[in-house]
Amino acid sequence: MKSILVGISALAGLAQVAFSQQTLWGQCGGIGWTGPTTCVSGACCTYSNPYYSQCLSGSCNPGGGQTTTVATTTTTRAGTTSTTTASSSGSTVLSPGCGRSATLTSGTKSMTVNGKTRQYILRVPNNYDPNKPYKLIFGLHWLGGTMTDVATGQTVQRDVWSYYGLQQLAGETAIFVAPQGLNNGWGNSGGEDVTFVDQMISTIEAGLCVNQRQRFATGFSYGGAMSYSLACSRANVFRAVAVLSGGLLSGCSGGNDPIAYLAIHGIRDSTLNIGGGRTLRDRFVRNNGCASLSPAEPSQGSLTHIKTSYSCRAGYPVTWIAFDAGHIAAPRDGSTSDSGSLTFSPKETWSFFSQFN
Repeated sequence: MKSILVGISALAGLAQVAFSQQTLWGQCGGIGWTGPTTCVSGACCTYSNPYYSQCLSGSCNPGGGQTTTVATTTTTRAGTTSTTTASSSGSTVLSPGCGRSATLTSGTKSMTVNGKTRQYILRVPNNYDPNKPYKLIFGLHWLGGTMTDVATGQTVQRDVWSYYGLQQLAGETAIFVAPQGLNNGWGNSGGEDVTFVDQMISTIEAGLCVNQRQRFATGFSYGGAMSYSLACSRANVFRAVAVLSGGLLSGCSGGNDPIAYLAIHGIRDSTLNIGGGRTLRDRFVRNNGCASLSPAEPSQGSLTHIKTSYSCRAGYPVTWIAFDAGHIAAPRDGSTSDSGSLTFSPKETWSFFSQFN
């Protein structure tokens, strides 16, 4: 009888271990995670970022390392072909929503963050495939702008300028998010806007298939400031940011880690001076181990732009584009006004994001 009880106890113990294992693609770690931390046979708990580890098939990769190579870069002027080239051989990390029926669709969404109701517009690709990992791109609005302005592009050129012109260039390869800031801005008091972004990522990636190594953020003016804040505090969550005429308005918690960084700024910007944009840029020039440069900038009245690509640590490029105009979101050569269809900004941003495949 005693041996039978011992056997039953052993089986119960084994059952408890088995039931505590996470299934393939399930979460197995991260800040605040209290669920299973081991995976079923054939899967390994793989680190993605401090907030999420996932059970993936194949050999274990606890450090979540990524091998990336970037060629030497040079300064180029408008109208020339850039010599910047980059390639990434890092593995795809699937979100919990991969391999499952989508639980989210395009439209306006709401959530509660720190006791406040927050909203965002979600754009899911047509013919969404739950087995295909998509890029996740955040478009952050300017002061006085709205999530609708970003999602529709209606203030510059409707549809062509949706999500800062990136939706048209992405085709159906990316999931887009346009969050709404409090009081139409990104004050980020106590980090509440960063927390909002954290919760959006968690919700979206639980319901849709996202490549967690392909998260990006961009924005103009206050939206650029918020993108910069994410670069500072979530460099290990986002792969790259594009700061369009931004400033230090939303804070910079942390700010010591490398992240791929693109900045576009007007030399005649009287709202957020280009000197501030240079200071933001230089933080990531240092963080990314870039060689020191004094980037050329266009002269006033030239109505051109100059692009400088720094030589940096592999996988963490920094690109600086200065243009001859003021505080505008869609600059183009030969003009000082916004132009959604002729601006170089979307193509530069999309090219910068697309190098990380």
